[in-house]
Amino acid sequence: MTTLKIAIQKSGRLSEKSLQLLKDCGIKIANSDRKLKTAAANFPVEILFLRDDDIPQYVDQGVADIGILGENEVWEKDKQVKVIKQLGFAQCKLSLAIPKDEQYEGLHYFENKKIATSYPKILQGFFDKKNIAVTVEEIGGSVEIATGIGLADAIFDIVSTGSTLLMNGLKEVEVLFRSEAVLIANSNLESGKQAILEQLLFRMQSVKQAAENKYILLNAPNSAIQQISAVLPGMKSPTVLPLVEEGWSSLHSVIKEDQFWEVIDQIKQLGAQGILVVPIEKMII
Repeated sequence: MTTLKIAIQKSGRLSEKSLQLLKDCGIKIANSDRKLKTAAANFPVEILFLRDDDIPQYVDQGVADIGILGENEVWEKDKQVKVIKQLGFAQCKLSLAIPKDEQYEGLHYFENKKIATSYPKILQGFFDKKNIAVTVEEIGGSVEIATGIGLADAIFDIVSTGSTLLMNGLKEVEVLFRSEAVLIANSNLESGKQAILEQLLFRMQSVKQAAENKYILLNAPNSAIQQISAVLPGMKSPTVLPLVEEGWSSLHSVIKEDQFWEVIDQIKQLGAQGILVVPIEKMII
């Protein structure tokens, strides 16, 4: 039986998010002790738990067929893999930071400076394109202490809240890239594995659609149905059901999460009452 091998990070928040995504796709994975690999109980996939920076190589070499990891690792390793889907979680930014007391007026500040990073290929490529000469000092961890111990003049690293920078006497001065979790694949999947991947992508898309939309139910006078329907088109058009009370109907529809409050304000002004908004578990268009 053909099985699709998926590589994910063996620990950390990205690992947990990846496992949750597979769970939301209806894939049952039992791995309480986090062995190197485990098989799904109800879908033809096998999960490999690896270091995130090893995943591009394993996918490139066909040890794993697909992988879930941060896009920044894909850029840094630069292997022959295909990014087939952005997953919308584990967002981060890769930024340049300098000592907080330094004056900064632009990228030419870094001319002939030494910059410490765990992403030397990304950083060198950026400054080469800008024709700015820098020395890249590659280090494996604790990048933020590099300036404090005299190893470098600046750092290039993942930044989330910026609190770690402040604790180490640094300030963020340039955001060079923004990254998120992505799904990558080997460039030469055989047809059986490609078919399983297509099924998985279909499930992932339904989960993503559900997360981006809400199901809304409301009551409205019949005289306002046409106007409210124009605001709530739904996937095709709202469902309208008559209420026992004459002259009133119930409308059921779907709204985008990012349009939620704007839509609610509009339909209230048009006479909507008893508005209920509930999450959608899966959404197939």
